[in-house]
Amino acid sequence: MSGAAGWWRGKTTPAKVEAYTRWSFHFFVVIEIALIGLPVFAQAGPGVAGWLMAMVVVHALLCGLTASRALDWTRGRRAQPVRLLWVLGAASCVFAVVALVLRKHGSAGDDTENATGTVFAMMLAFGAGTMALGVRNRRRVVAQTTGFACGAVVMSLPLGVPGPEAVVTAFVVFLSGSFLAATSVFSVWLLDAVYELDEARETRARLAVAEERLRFGRDLHDVLGRNLAVIALKSELAVQLARRERPEAVEQMIEVQRIAQESQREVRDVVRGYRDADLGAELIGAKAVLAAAGISCEVTGDADGLPAEVQSALGWVVREAATNVLRHGDAGRCAVGLRVREGCVVLTVENDGAVASGSDGGGGSGLAGLRERLAGVDGTLEAGPVGTDGFRVVASVPLSAGTAADTSTTADTNVSGVTS
Repeated sequence: MSGAAGWWRGKTTPAKVEAYTRWSFHFFVVIEIALIGLPVFAQAGPGVAGWLMAMVVVHALLCGLTASRALDWTRGRRAQPVRLLWVLGAASCVFAVVALVLRKHGSAGDDTENATGTVFAMMLAFGAGTMALGVRNRRRVVAQTTGFACGAVVMSLPLGVPGPEAVVTAFVVFLSGSFLAATSVFSVWLLDAVYELDEARETRARLAVAEERLRFGRDLHDVLGRNLAVIALKSELAVQLARRERPEAVEQMIEVQRIAQESQREVRDVVRGYRDADLGAELIGAKAVLAAAGISCEVTGDADGLPAEVQSALGWVVREAATNVLRHGDAGRCAVGLRVREGCVVLTVENDGAVASGSDGGGGSGLAGLRERLAGVDGTLEAGPVGTDGFRVVASVPLSAGTAADTSTTADTNVSGVTS
């Protein structure tokens, strides 16, 4: 059970929905055999019941195979199973006709007729409902189901089935087939919607990164654009003065040197501001983003008074942990706690949805990147599962003695932040 639970928790939400949908249609195989095949032994004679049961089993397995291939097609993993759809349609009609033929060879009277009639109608209904998985157009689904119902009448009358009974059977085929077809169409629509929402969330994350890159590019352009233009002009002027052996060339080059040094300082300020993360802003932002994703988030603690380096390091922890909850977990609740304990600022981020191992990326991203950032301020990071389906990230950053004395009183009160 632990292996199966771990396999299930390791899946993304769209993968879970797909697995649920796929196994639901596989379970239809069991339903068809149990509800249609097994009762024939109590209604028909042994010979007829054996043939009916064999046809039901083959038809059910063929429906399961068609559903699996059709779902792969809807996800773009294989070509449309056109031949298999035609095989299922033809098999449904052939088995239905054989069931009507067998009713004449039974020895149990009306019970045999009831058994063969049920097999006849339900095979056509299950065939129509399963084939709807492999059709995109809704009108074709309706036409397909109507065609099976009309075919029930066409096949019944030449085999001696009374007219009223044939009409009732066709009506049952239409209703049952329409219900199964609607279930198939809705399941595919729901699966597509879940994948599209997941792709939209990924796109939103990529757009946020792109927007931040554009902001950084604009800042660099604003800082360097004017200074580089001045450097180019003064350098050109210095060249002209030097060619004329004018002493003012030295003054122009000194000015170029000064502007270049000033540009270096401004670029460092821009990069430092880009890399720094304000802890208070990150806590508010994480709560807003998680709430928008339907995840209840509770934030406790106060970042006021903490050193800038500590806030920056822990701000990145909050940002990465919130991203992992959104992208790699399936959480419904998240709790963020901040407190000062024994001269260290401790940040805890815990959620009730296990985070996939892939969240611990390498390089400068993921949990490995956070450990590198925290190592720069002598901090540590611990991350791992909690309980059966939870995940916890604990970051600890030490404070200097003076800073700890100034902030311990405020932080130990554990002032409640924004709560949901």
